[in-house]
Amino acid sequence: MRVVFSLLDRPAALLAAFAIFLAVGCGNESDLRKASSSDGAGDPGRIVLDVEGSAFTVSDFDRYVRTNAGTGKLSDLALSRLFDKFVEEKLLLEAGRRQGVSLTQEEKKDYLIKLAGESQPEEAAAPARGEQDESLFDRPLIDKYAYPLLKDIRVQDEEVQSFYEEHKKDFLLPERVRVSQVLLETEEKAVEVLRNLENATEEEFRKIAEEESAGPEAFKGGEMGVFKSGDLPYEMEKVIFALEEGKLSRVVESSYGFHVFRLDKRFPPELLSEEQAAPSIRVRILDGKVKEALASHLEELKGSLAWSSHPEMLNFAYQRNET
Repeated sequence: MRVVFSLLDRPAALLAAFAIFLAVGCGNESDLRKASSSDGAGDPGRIVLDVEGSAFTVSDFDRYVRTNAGTGKLSDLALSRLFDKFVEEKLLLEAGRRQGVSLTQEEKKDYLIKLAGESQPEEAAAPARGEQDESLFDRPLIDKYAYPLLKDIRVQDEEVQSFYEEHKKDFLLPERVRVSQVLLETEEKAVEVLRNLENATEEEFRKIAEEESAGPEAFKGGEMGVFKSGDLPYEMEKVIFALEEGKLSRVVESSYGFHVFRLDKRFPPELLSEEQAAPSIRVRILDGKVKEALASHLEELKGSLAWSSHPEMLNFAYQRNET
């Protein structure tokens, strides 16, 4: 029987994919945190967007930025992409309003509980005692409006197979090693432990790691996990990857202390099978389809709704998205 992946069966997948579409795609971390002119002087009441007669001001956008990106300084490019998302969300909200989409009190309560659980102080603090900011519920309203548009999106087995065949290199796992360590505070103690571990069995190593190591993985017998090249600091990696299975390293100094590493197992390069890769492939294809469907719907809304944006009124130099 043919297996299909449907948003109708996986509402959580829809919300995750939709969140990716609405997420802040503002470039790399250093770009996001560069100083900008976003907090410059100006009238917070200046209108930056009008949608069917509803005006949104600099102050509204500033609140949106704080909710979605915190209070750190952002670059003009990052703020520009945030403004694009701000416009898109207001268009979706207007479309939802026209269809009579609303949240029940129970849905609002569930969303506030979810916010509190995710520890998002900017959003969770928004509904101050005695006065609830309804804009707090914009995101779940958009989710509720968009769900019927997207619920029938499916990923067919044939699409997964085709993607796998065309992108096999993406599923080639490089050489990996499983590593354990004993971490000591002084070099003298590390040398002593290394001497005691000569010719020790793995069981004996784990017992000493539990008793002597200052590392957070001591309770697991020193087992750090599985790593590929580039996962660990170079000075550690060049020692670890040169070891044979079951062998110990010399004492390696780092900012954490003095390490004695054990290479537990070496895993050669491996190509994931289609079956192993299928779950991540389905998610990738689904994300792409959701983004494409929402982008197409937004273009329709931009043509059917009366709206205008005024980025020149913002407190930073807006940069048009050329992609």
